[in-house]
Amino acid sequence: MTKAEIVNEIANKTGVEKVVAMKVIESFMEEVKASLEAKENVYLRGFGSFIVKERAAKVARNISKNTSINIPAHSIPAFKPAKVFVGKISK
Repeated sequence: MTKAEIVNEIANKTGVEKVVAMKVIESFMEEVKASLEAKENVYLRGFGSFIVKERAAKVARNISKNTSINIPAHSIPAFKPAKVFVGKISK
C-alpha cells in the first residue's frame, strides 16, 4: 500500500478531503522523523514503536578487494510492532 492509497482510505473512512488527510499523514511522518533525530522513541499503543537502535562499531570485510573496513558505531531507525499487532498478522 502506498502513501496515496493510505490517504484515499483515510479520506473515504473519515469524510475529510484528501488534501487534509495528506497534510495529517505528512505531519505525522515529520514528527516521527524529528523525534527519532532527537533520539526520542515514539510509542503508539496497540500498533508499535518507532525506536532508535544503536549499532556497535565493527570490522567488516570487503571481499572483492580482500581488505578490512572499520564501521563506526552508529544509530539506525527501526520499527517494533506491538504484540497485539503481531498477533493479528500471524493468524
